[in-house]
Amino acid sequence: MKWFDNTALTIVIIGALNWLLVGIFRFDLVAFLLGNLSWVSRIIYTLVGLCGLYLISLYGRIDNVPGTQ
Repeated sequence: MKWFDNTALTIVIIGALNWLLVGIFRFDLVAFLLGNLSWVSRIIYTLVGLCGLYLISLYGRIDNVPGTQ
């Protein structure tokens, strides 16, 4: 399951970088690459959101990570 956590975290970080670009430069990289609200870009936005929701579970699992005590 660690690979899924790492994949979800990577996707959320990429999404966060996209939001940074939107906030600072008003440049949406996903829309630029895939089209403004095309079905592919909507899938990307949905995946980022789902991964973000999944990573909320890290709060409950963070004490169970070996080597963090």
